[in-house]
Amino acid sequence: MGITGLVGVILAFIWKDEVVGTWEESHLQFHIMTFVIGLIGSVIGIILSLVLIGIPLLIALAIWVLVRSVLALLKAQRQEPIPDPKTWLF
Repeated sequence: MGITGLVGVILAFIWKDEVVGTWEESHLQFHIMTFVIGLIGSVIGIILSLVLIGIPLLIALAIWVLVRSVLALLKAQRQEPIPDPKTWLF
C-alpha cells in the first residue's frame, strides 16, 4: 500500500462529493473500503508475524487487494459502477 495508497485514499475522500450520482461514486467507495480493510489487515498481519501466523495473512491480503483493484479497473474501463461497493469480497 505505502504512500500511493495513502495518496489515493485522500484523493478519493476529496473527490467523493464531486461524483455523487455517477458510476465513479461506487468506485471511490470501493477503493476507500479496500484501503481501510487493507490497512487494518496489514496491522494485524504485522503484529501476528511475530508468531509466524501473520506472514500467510499478509500474502493473502496482498492477493485480495490485487484482485479487488483489477476488478475495479475492469469495471472502470467499461464505465460500470461497482454493484456493492461496501462489500468485503469482490
